[in-house]
Formats: sequence, C-alpha cells, structure tokens
Amino acid sequence: MGSLEGGRKCYDKLICRYRWAATPYYLSLIDWSDPNDPIRRQCIPDPKEITFYLDGSEDDPLAEERHMPVPHLIHRYGDRALLLATGICATYCRHCNRKRFWAGRPRVINQRALGGIIRYLSNHPGIREVIVSGGDPLTMGSAHIDRVLSALRTVKHLEVIRIGSRVPVVMPMRITKGLCRILARHRPLWLNTHFNHPREVTKEAESACDMLQRHGIPVSNQTVLLKGINDDSEILGDLFCRLQAIMVRPYYLFHCDAVRGTDHFRTDLYKGIRIMKTLLGNIGGLCLPTLVIDLPGGGGKVPLNPDYLTGIDGDEAVFKNHEGRTIRYKSPWGADCPG
Repeated sequence: MGSLEGGRKCYDKLICRYRWAATPYYLSLIDWSDPNDPIRRQCIPDPKEITFYLDGSEDDPLAEERHMPVPHLIHRYGDRALLLATGICATYCRHCNRKRFWAGRPRVINQRALGGIIRYLSNHPGIREVIVSGGDPLTMGSAHIDRVLSALRTVKHLEVIRIGSRVPVVMPMRITKGLCRILARHRPLWLNTHFNHPREVTKEAESACDMLQRHGIPVSNQTVLLKGINDDSEILGDLFCRLQAIMVRPYYLFHCDAVRGTDHFRTDLYKGIRIMKTLLGNIGGLCLPTLVIDLPGGGGKVPLNPDYLTGIDGDEAVFKNHEGRTIRYKSPWGADCPG
C-alpha cells in the first residue's frame, strides 16, 4: 500500500508541475501492451521528468525570456520573430522545450498583448517573417486565428507568416476546409508540423496535410531526436520517406534541447550525426532534413552534419563518402580565378 501511495504522490507532483493532456485520437495510436511504445512515451507522463536530470539542463536553455522585448514575442534572429499565441496544446509532448510554462494557467493572447506585438513589429522593418507558435496556435478558435493573422498582415514589411503546429499529427480532424480557407487568405503562409515516428503518419494525418496543401499551404516537418523513440536510422529513414510520400518536406532534425524535464529523452551529439551519415546515400536528398542543435543562451541553430571533407592535399581535396571510401577530388589552386 505504501508503494502505491508513494507512486500516486509522485504522479500528483509530476502533473502539478508538468500538466498532462492528450487527444483521444493520439491515444488510440498507442500499443498499450508495450510500455516503451513510442507514441505512449511522447504523451504519457514519466516520473523521470522530475527525478532524472543531466548536467547543464535548464528551464529556459535557449534564453527565450531574455529575447522577449514585449510580452509573447521572442526576437532572437534579426529577420524573424516568434509569436507565442497561446499556452494551450491539444497534446502536451513530454519532450517540449517550453515546459517551463506548463505550471501556470494556459492562456490565449489577448488584444492588448497583440497590439503591443504589432507596434514592435511595425517599428522593426528588418523583420520579414513571423512564426506563430505557442503552445499550439491551431487549438485557438478559427475566428481568433483569423484575428491574429489579420493583425500581422497590417505590418507592411512583413513578407511571410509561418505557423508551428502539431495538430496535423495529434488532432488531424481539426484541419477543416473552413480553417484552411482562413489560412489561405493570409498567404504566403507556411505550416511547420512535428512528426517524430512513422506510426504517426496515418491516413488521417495524411488527409490533414493534403487538405492544407490543396489550399496552397506548404507543409514542412521538424522532428526531434528522442532516445528510445526514434534514435535509429531505420526508424528515421522510414519516417522521412513516408513524409516525402505525402509531400511533407523533412525540414529539421533537432538534437533534443537541454530542457529540464526532458533529459531522459536526450542522446549524445554523435548519435544524430551517425544516423544522418547512414541515411545520406541510402535515401533521396528530398527525404533528408538538416540535423541542427539550438545552442544555449540564445546562440541560435547550427548544423550538426557529418564532415565528409577530411582535408586538402596540395591540389586535391580528400573526401570520405557515406560508404567509408576515401576519394580524392582534383581542386587545383586558382580554379576560382577568372580566365
């Protein structure tokens, strides 16, 4: 009885700190007979979230709070900014890099905060793109989504809007013709979604992505490398090929951020590099995302691609290809000079 009581208290503490919610649809994808099911591990709380920590993990390792000039807007890169439209998600991914927000009451951006963001954007003509994120912005009502996008479109120098949403993966029935018509009114608009495992590429998810595409909304994907879920070249190769088959571009493969509460999902840096090296040459280039790490302290994204150029020997470059073969490539001095 003591063990059961202790387990309940641990979960109570866990849910109090990191909330839990998942859609019935996403839960239906779980094989409940497998405690290590990859869908289950992404959405069901794990005590390791509050008991397992690695050195260097922080609540906000990317220093997003430090780069928030006005509430709900992160401006880390010169030409783009990220708008936190809501704190609500359809399913709370256990590897989320914004778990620090989960303890508070989830809110949707109000008109006052949105007005402050529009003023900031209007006063910074170098910003050409805004990423609408959260939380998940597609959990908002359609009218509210339209208001946010319409407000952004009043900023004359804003060229592109991007939406980050996992709704096509965890609640694909939310993608309706009505919603797509609203999004299409604000083109050029791109949607980045978040498939992590081949089993998430269902007929329902495919239909949602197809509907977006038929309304002129390009769909790209950002995968996070997760220990015990997809840290395997066969699994990721299968995922990326399935995404290409439904015309969703594999865009980024993220090394899991050093966010407190997600350390049990982190791999070493070389795991992703080894996987990408295996995939390169074995699946087509349109299937391959860029492996990146988001550096702490607001350092930004940098690629973690394998290094195939091993050196330059006189007028020859020396490469090692995906098969491990050494190949010499003539690169005479002065080749870049005009004739």
